[in-house]
Amino acid sequence: RNRPEGKVLETVGVFEAPKQHGKYETGQLFLHSVFGYRGIVLFPWQARLYDRDVASPVTEKNENVAGHGSKEVKGKTHTYYQVLIDARDCPHISQRSQTEAVTFLANHDDSRALYAIPGLDYVSHEDILPYSSTDQVPIQHELFERFLMYDQTKVPPFVARDTLCAWQEKNHPWLELSDVHRETTENIRVTVIPFYMGMRVVRNSRLCSVQWRYCIRLENLDSEVVQLRERHWRIFSLSGTLETVRGRGVVGREPVLSKEQPAFQYSSHVSLQASSGHMWGTFRFERPDGSHFDVRIPPFSLESNKDEKTPPSGLHW
Repeated sequence: RNRPEGKVLETVGVFEAPKQHGKYETGQLFLHSVFGYRGIVLFPWQARLYDRDVASPVTEKNENVAGHGSKEVKGKTHTYYQVLIDARDCPHISQRSQTEAVTFLANHDDSRALYAIPGLDYVSHEDILPYSSTDQVPIQHELFERFLMYDQTKVPPFVARDTLCAWQEKNHPWLELSDVHRETTENIRVTVIPFYMGMRVVRNSRLCSVQWRYCIRLENLDSEVVQLRERHWRIFSLSGTLETVRGRGVVGREPVLSKEQPAFQYSSHVSLQASSGHMWGTFRFERPDGSHFDVRIPPFSLESNKDEKTPPSGLHW
Protein backbone atom coordinates (compact mmCIF):
# COMPACT_ATOMS: atom_id res chain seq x y z
CA ARG A 1 0.00 0.00 0.00
CA ASN A 2 2.83 2.39 0.87
CA ARG A 3 5.34 1.11 -1.67
CA PRO A 4 7.54 3.92 -3.01
CA GLU A 5 7.10 4.77 -6.68
CA GLY A 6 9.30 2.66 -8.92
CA LYS A 7 9.72 -0.15 -6.38
CA VAL A 8 8.58 -3.62 -7.37
CA LEU A 9 7.50 -6.53 -5.24
CA GLU A 10 9.86 -9.47 -4.91
CA THR A 11 8.89 -13.08 -4.36
CA VAL A 12 9.37 -14.13 -0.73
CA GLY A 13 8.13 -17.70 -0.99
CA VAL A 14 5.11 -19.90 -1.57
CA PHE A 15 2.20 -19.96 0.85
CA GLU A 16 1.28 -23.26 2.50
CA ALA A 17 -2.07 -24.27 3.95
CA PRO A 18 -2.32 -23.18 7.63
CA LYS A 19 -2.46 -26.08 10.07
CA GLN A 20 -5.87 -26.58 11.61
CA HIS A 21 -4.55 -29.32 13.89
CA GLY A 22 -1.17 -30.06 15.37
CA LYS A 23 1.65 -27.55 15.66
CA TYR A 24 4.34 -26.03 13.47
CA GLU A 25 7.87 -27.36 13.72
CA THR A 26 11.14 -25.57 14.41
CA GLY A 27 12.26 -23.87 11.20
CA GLN A 28 8.79 -23.09 9.84
CA LEU A 29 8.77 -19.82 7.88
CA PHE A 30 5.69 -17.63 8.26
CA LEU A 31 4.09 -14.23 7.81
CA HIS A 32 2.40 -12.74 10.89
CA SER A 33 -1.29 -12.46 10.03
CA VAL A 34 -1.75 -9.19 11.99
CA PHE A 35 1.61 -7.38 11.92
CA GLY A 36 2.72 -8.71 8.54
CA TYR A 37 6.36 -9.40 9.35
CA ARG A 38 8.40 -12.37 8.10
CA GLY A 39 9.54 -14.77 10.81
CA ILE A 40 10.69 -18.26 11.61
CA VAL A 41 9.55 -20.61 14.40
CA LEU A 42 12.17 -21.49 17.02
CA PHE A 43 10.05 -23.69 19.30
CA PRO A 44 6.48 -23.96 20.65
CA TRP A 45 5.07 -23.20 24.10
CA GLN A 46 1.93 -24.80 25.49
CA ALA A 47 0.04 -22.06 27.33
CA ARG A 48 -3.15 -21.94 29.38
CA LEU A 49 -5.49 -19.46 27.73
CA TYR A 50 -8.02 -17.80 30.04
CA ASP A 51 -10.54 -16.26 27.66
CA ARG A 52 -13.19 -14.21 29.46
CA ASP A 53 -15.13 -13.78 26.23
CA VAL A 54 -16.27 -17.40 26.40
CA ALA A 55 -16.57 -17.73 30.18
CA SER A 56 -19.56 -17.45 32.47
CA PRO A 57 -20.20 -13.86 33.64
CA VAL A 58 -18.48 -12.67 36.79
CA THR A 59 -20.89 -11.07 39.22
CA GLU A 60 -20.33 -7.55 40.49
CA LYS A 61 -19.65 -8.79 44.04
CA ASN A 62 -16.50 -10.48 42.77
CA GLU A 63 -15.10 -7.24 41.37
CA ASN A 64 -12.68 -6.80 44.25
CA VAL A 65 -9.10 -7.73 45.03
CA ALA A 66 -9.87 -11.38 45.63
CA GLY A 67 -12.10 -11.61 42.59
CA HIS A 68 -9.53 -10.06 40.29
CA GLY A 69 -6.80 -12.35 41.54
CA SER A 70 -8.72 -15.61 41.23
CA LYS A 71 -9.13 -17.52 38.01
CA GLU A 72 -12.90 -17.72 37.57
CA VAL A 73 -12.27 -18.62 33.94
CA LYS A 74 -11.36 -22.16 33.05
CA GLY A 75 -8.15 -22.23 31.05
CA LYS A 76 -7.70 -24.22 27.86
CA THR A 77 -4.44 -25.33 26.26
CA HIS A 78 -3.26 -23.15 23.41
CA THR A 79 -0.07 -23.18 21.33
CA TYR A 80 2.21 -20.16 21.08
CA TYR A 81 5.58 -19.98 19.36
CA GLN A 82 8.92 -18.38 20.14
CA VAL A 83 9.96 -16.79 16.84
CA LEU A 84 12.61 -14.63 15.21
CA ILE A 85 11.46 -11.49 13.35
CA ASP A 86 13.17 -10.59 10.08
CA ALA A 87 15.28 -7.49 10.80
CA ARG A 88 14.26 -6.00 7.43
CA ASP A 89 10.67 -5.81 8.65
CA CYS A 90 11.34 -4.32 12.10
CA PRO A 91 11.32 -0.67 10.92
CA HIS A 92 7.91 -1.19 9.31
CA ILE A 93 6.25 -2.63 12.43
CA SER A 94 7.97 -0.57 15.15
CA GLN A 95 4.99 1.82 15.43
CA ARG A 96 2.61 -1.08 16.03
CA SER A 97 4.67 -3.67 17.88
CA GLN A 98 7.79 -3.47 20.01
CA THR A 99 10.54 -5.54 18.45
CA GLU A 100 12.44 -5.89 21.75
CA ALA A 101 9.68 -7.52 23.77
CA VAL A 102 11.88 -10.13 25.48
CA THR A 103 14.00 -8.85 28.36
CA PHE A 104 16.15 -10.37 31.09
CA LEU A 105 17.44 -9.01 34.37
CA ALA A 106 21.06 -7.89 34.37
CA ASN A 107 23.41 -10.20 36.26
CA HIS A 108 24.52 -7.53 38.76
CA ASP A 109 22.32 -7.15 41.83
CA ASP A 110 22.97 -3.43 42.06
CA SER A 111 22.05 -2.71 38.43
CA ARG A 112 18.64 -1.76 37.11
CA ALA A 113 19.68 -2.60 33.57
CA LEU A 114 17.88 -5.18 31.49
CA TYR A 115 19.09 -7.35 28.68
CA ALA A 116 16.89 -6.84 25.62
CA ILE A 117 16.84 -9.32 22.76
CA PRO A 118 15.82 -7.63 19.50
CA GLY A 119 13.50 -9.35 17.09
CA LEU A 120 12.27 -12.12 19.39
CA ASP A 121 8.50 -12.50 19.69
CA TYR A 122 5.70 -14.79 20.90
CA VAL A 123 3.08 -15.65 18.27
CA SER A 124 -0.25 -17.44 18.67
CA HIS A 125 -0.93 -20.45 16.45
CA GLU A 126 -3.74 -18.71 14.55
CA ASP A 127 -1.46 -15.78 13.66
CA ILE A 128 0.93 -18.01 11.69
CA LEU A 129 0.61 -17.87 7.88
CA PRO A 130 3.13 -20.55 6.82
CA TYR A 131 5.18 -20.38 3.66
CA SER A 132 8.18 -22.12 2.11
CA SER A 133 11.26 -20.64 0.46
CA THR A 134 14.21 -21.95 -1.52
CA ASP A 135 16.48 -19.33 0.07
CA GLN A 136 18.99 -20.92 2.45
CA VAL A 137 19.02 -17.77 4.61
CA PRO A 138 15.45 -16.45 4.23
CA ILE A 139 15.38 -14.51 7.52
CA GLN A 140 17.83 -11.75 8.38
CA HIS A 141 18.49 -11.85 12.11
CA GLU A 142 21.74 -11.96 14.07
CA LEU A 143 20.68 -15.20 15.75
CA PHE A 144 19.40 -17.02 12.65
CA GLU A 145 22.61 -18.83 11.74
CA ARG A 146 23.55 -19.34 15.39
CA PHE A 147 20.27 -21.09 16.11
CA LEU A 148 19.38 -22.77 12.80
CA MET A 149 21.06 -24.53 9.90
CA TYR A 150 19.90 -25.52 6.45
CA ASP A 151 19.19 -29.21 5.76
CA GLN A 152 17.53 -29.88 2.40
CA THR A 153 16.50 -33.39 3.51
CA LYS A 154 14.18 -31.99 6.19
CA VAL A 155 10.72 -30.39 6.00
CA PRO A 156 10.93 -27.55 6.83
CA PRO A 157 14.59 -27.45 5.70
CA PHE A 158 15.85 -25.49 8.75
CA VAL A 159 16.78 -27.47 11.84
CA ALA A 160 17.86 -26.45 15.34
CA ARG A 161 21.54 -26.24 16.15
CA ASP A 162 22.82 -27.40 19.52
CA THR A 163 23.18 -23.73 20.51
CA LEU A 164 19.41 -23.20 20.21
CA CYS A 165 18.64 -26.23 22.37
CA ALA A 166 21.21 -25.17 24.97
CA TRP A 167 19.98 -21.57 25.02
CA GLN A 168 16.35 -22.66 25.38
CA GLU A 169 17.18 -25.00 28.24
CA LYS A 170 19.35 -22.49 30.11
CA ASN A 171 16.89 -19.59 29.82
CA HIS A 172 13.70 -21.63 30.08
CA PRO A 173 12.48 -20.09 33.39
CA TRP A 174 12.60 -16.56 31.94
CA LEU A 175 11.35 -17.37 28.45
CA GLU A 176 8.48 -19.67 29.36
CA LEU A 177 5.02 -18.57 28.39
CA SER A 178 2.53 -20.32 30.67
CA ASP A 179 -0.63 -18.18 31.06
CA VAL A 180 -2.44 -15.97 28.55
CA HIS A 181 -5.40 -13.78 29.56
CA ARG A 182 -7.89 -12.31 27.10
CA GLU A 183 -11.00 -10.12 27.35
CA THR A 184 -13.00 -8.02 24.88
CA THR A 185 -14.88 -4.79 25.68
CA GLU A 186 -16.83 -2.95 22.95
CA ASN A 187 -14.90 -4.77 20.21
CA ILE A 188 -11.47 -3.97 21.69
CA ARG A 189 -9.71 -7.19 22.63
CA VAL A 190 -6.95 -7.07 25.25
CA THR A 191 -4.52 -9.98 25.54
CA VAL A 192 -2.01 -10.12 28.42
CA ILE A 193 0.93 -12.49 28.84
CA PRO A 194 2.86 -12.20 32.15
CA PHE A 195 6.45 -13.48 32.57
CA TYR A 196 8.38 -13.99 35.79
CA MET A 197 11.89 -12.52 35.50
CA GLY A 198 13.51 -13.17 38.86
CA MET A 199 14.46 -11.52 42.13
CA ARG A 200 16.80 -8.59 42.75
CA VAL A 201 18.33 -7.66 46.10
CA VAL A 202 18.35 -3.94 46.86
CA ARG A 203 21.93 -2.82 47.42
CA ASN A 204 23.04 -2.33 51.03
CA SER A 205 19.78 -3.66 52.45
CA ARG A 206 17.90 -6.86 53.11
CA LEU A 207 15.06 -5.82 50.87
CA CYS A 208 14.44 -7.58 47.60
CA SER A 209 12.15 -6.87 44.69
CA VAL A 210 10.54 -9.53 42.54
CA GLN A 211 10.38 -8.63 38.86
CA TRP A 212 7.93 -9.47 36.09
CA ARG A 213 7.40 -8.30 32.55
CA TYR A 214 4.06 -8.37 30.80
CA CYS A 215 3.22 -8.22 27.11
CA ILE A 216 -0.06 -6.62 26.05
CA ARG A 217 -1.78 -6.71 22.68
CA LEU A 218 -4.67 -4.37 21.90
CA GLU A 219 -6.78 -5.29 18.89
CA ASN A 220 -9.70 -3.44 17.31
CA LEU A 221 -12.25 -5.97 16.03
CA ASP A 222 -14.50 -3.23 14.60
CA SER A 223 -14.16 -0.83 11.65
CA GLU A 224 -14.48 2.33 13.79
CA VAL A 225 -11.21 4.18 14.40
CA VAL A 226 -10.35 4.56 18.08
CA GLN A 227 -7.35 5.95 19.98
CA LEU A 228 -5.95 4.89 23.33
CA ARG A 229 -5.72 7.88 25.65
CA GLU A 230 -5.19 6.68 29.22
CA ARG A 231 -4.27 3.66 31.30
CA HIS A 232 -5.47 2.85 34.81
CA TRP A 233 -3.78 0.00 36.67
CA ARG A 234 -4.42 -1.63 40.04
CA ILE A 235 -1.49 -3.66 41.35
CA PHE A 236 -1.98 -5.89 44.40
CA SER A 237 0.97 -7.46 46.23
CA LEU A 238 0.81 -10.43 48.57
CA SER A 239 2.56 -8.17 51.09
CA GLY A 240 -0.80 -6.40 51.41
CA THR A 241 -0.22 -3.28 49.33
CA LEU A 242 -2.61 -2.06 46.63
CA GLU A 243 -1.15 0.45 44.19
CA THR A 244 -3.03 2.59 41.66
CA VAL A 245 -1.27 3.82 38.52
CA ARG A 246 -2.81 6.29 36.08
CA GLY A 247 -1.19 7.86 33.05
CA ARG A 248 -1.44 9.02 29.46
CA GLY A 249 -1.18 6.31 26.82
CA VAL A 250 1.22 3.37 27.12
CA VAL A 251 5.03 3.33 26.74
CA GLY A 252 4.89 6.99 25.71
CA ARG A 253 2.41 6.44 22.90
CA GLU A 254 -1.30 6.91 22.27
CA PRO A 255 -1.83 4.38 19.46
CA VAL A 256 -4.63 4.62 16.92
CA LEU A 257 -6.40 1.35 16.10
CA SER A 258 -8.04 1.32 12.68
CA LYS A 259 -9.27 -1.23 10.14
CA GLU A 260 -5.96 -0.90 8.26
CA GLN A 261 -3.81 -1.15 11.42
CA PRO A 262 -6.03 -2.87 13.98
CA ALA A 263 -3.47 -3.92 16.58
CA PHE A 264 -0.80 -2.53 18.90
CA GLN A 265 1.55 -4.63 21.03
CA TYR A 266 3.94 -3.56 23.79
CA SER A 267 5.80 -4.81 26.86
CA SER A 268 6.33 -3.29 30.29
CA HIS A 269 7.65 -4.29 33.71
CA VAL A 270 6.50 -4.37 37.31
CA SER A 271 8.21 -5.18 40.61
CA LEU A 272 6.71 -6.21 43.95
CA GLN A 273 8.06 -6.62 47.46
CA ALA A 274 6.42 -10.05 47.62
CA SER A 275 6.66 -13.35 45.76
CA SER A 276 3.28 -12.95 44.10
CA GLY A 277 0.43 -10.59 43.38
CA HIS A 278 -1.93 -9.66 40.60
CA MET A 279 -2.87 -6.79 38.30
CA TRP A 280 -5.98 -5.55 36.54
CA GLY A 281 -7.32 -2.27 35.21
CA THR A 282 -8.72 -0.40 32.22
CA PHE A 283 -7.62 1.42 29.08
CA ARG A 284 -9.56 4.54 28.12
CA PHE A 285 -10.21 4.93 24.40
CA GLU A 286 -11.52 7.90 22.42
CA ARG A 287 -13.90 7.71 19.45
CA PRO A 288 -13.81 10.11 16.46
CA ASP A 289 -16.73 12.10 17.94
CA GLY A 290 -14.72 12.80 21.11
CA SER A 291 -16.59 10.38 23.37
CA HIS A 292 -14.68 7.96 25.58
CA PHE A 293 -15.13 4.39 26.78
CA ASP A 294 -13.17 2.12 29.09
CA VAL A 295 -11.81 -1.26 28.04
CA ARG A 296 -11.18 -3.85 30.73
CA ILE A 297 -7.73 -5.35 31.20
CA PRO A 298 -8.27 -8.97 32.25
CA PRO A 299 -6.93 -9.67 35.75
CA PHE A 300 -3.77 -11.74 35.76
CA SER A 301 -1.60 -13.32 38.44
CA LEU A 302 2.05 -12.53 39.05
CA GLU A 303 3.54 -15.80 40.28
CA SER A 304 7.22 -16.37 41.03
CA ASN A 305 8.85 -19.53 39.77
CA LYS A 306 9.36 -22.13 42.47
CA ASP A 307 12.39 -23.67 40.77
CA GLU A 308 14.49 -20.55 40.14
CA LYS A 309 18.07 -21.57 39.44
CA THR A 310 20.90 -19.51 37.97
CA PRO A 311 20.61 -15.94 36.63
CA PRO A 312 19.67 -15.69 32.95
CA SER A 313 22.53 -15.89 30.52
CA GLY A 314 21.41 -13.18 28.11
CA LEU A 315 23.24 -13.79 24.86
CA HIS A 316 26.54 -15.07 26.23
CA TRP A 317 27.80 -18.25 24.63
